[in-house]
Amino acid sequence: MAKKIALVSSCLLGLPTRYDGKALFHKKVLALKEEYLLIPVCPEQLGGLSTPREPAEIRDGKVFDCNGKDVTDFFLKGAEAVIKIADLLQPDLVIFKERSPSCGVNQICDGSFSGKKIPGEGITTQFLRGRFPIISEEEL
Repeated sequence: MAKKIALVSSCLLGLPTRYDGKALFHKKVLALKEEYLLIPVCPEQLGGLSTPREPAEIRDGKVFDCNGKDVTDFFLKGAEAVIKIADLLQPDLVIFKERSPSCGVNQICDGSFSGKKIPGEGITTQFLRGRFPIISEEEL
């Protein structure tokens, strides 16, 4: 019997794709490998941003880095790439990194770079919502 497919934020699988070049390696996500074929995706890298890169947050529907540069187009391009991958693979589940400006599922940072969290979704999550089941690593 074929395994189910899960798209997963790359950083949760231990890949150094976060803005700071670090990896998270989330044990509960990796434990799903027995049931799911885990496909890593990083919308920010797929959108053309380097690693490491300046931290970014969503403010007024756009994404800005900590220097005030509008990086929305990179985030939109990355979301489009992940949509193409998702449309091709038809994942049974998407597991994204909470609070990420790309992948946040239930929370994002408020755009002030103060660490304040607010209810909201990352750019890629917004595009995938309603098409595929999406959870954050914190919901496992």
